[in-house]
Amino acid sequence: MHTGNLLGQIPSPLPSEVFADLVSTNNVRIERILSQGQQTPTGEWFDQDEHEWVLLMQGEAILVFITPDTEVQERVHLGPGDYINIPAHLQHRVEWTHPTETTVWLCVYY
Repeated sequence: MHTGNLLGQIPSPLPSEVFADLVSTNNVRIERILSQGQQTPTGEWFDQDEHEWVLLMQGEAILVFITPDTEVQERVHLGPGDYINIPAHLQHRVEWTHPTETTVWLCVYY
């Protein structure tokens, strides 16, 4: 058994993103990500083999999704308590995270 606090042990200041696997099995991975002002580099897109369920626990972020057939971009603003399920191979990027408040993500890859 393992216990923890998703909002605990947050370094300050946060010069770069912090990634921590909380659970990892053959079928699922649960990860906590800490961001503060970080974003996906311009022109880069995530295109993952697995689905990703994301819960924003603290802070704010803007995700951008691109539809491959139409190249249409959709922006999604997330605040505390918001979640989104990202299907595998849906191209997306983090456009913005709050610059002065730590953004805490809980991501479930399945």
